[in-house]
Amino acid sequence: MSWNRSEAPVIRHNLPPQGWRKSSYSDQNNPNCIEMQPTPDELVAIGDSKDRPRGAFTLSPHAWVTFVHSIRRGRGEGTFQPVR
Repeated sequence: MSWNRSEAPVIRHNLPPQGWRKSSYSDQNNPNCIEMQPTPDELVAIGDSKDRPRGAFTLSPHAWVTFVHSIRRGRGEGTFQPVR
């Protein structure tokens, strides 16, 4: 996926712990997941629930939707298909 400058991921730290939302697929039997939360500047932060000190990537809402759409469609070969 090519990023334009405004959509390039940026690492954020110290996001509010209460803002994180886990995937509905995450449970006691499968705790490996990413979490997401919206940021005050209207980006989407994604991070590892087991390693929050590493920070979280921030993406534009469009990049986030493209990521989720591509995962749901099963396109895991390293290329994402933009949502139009």
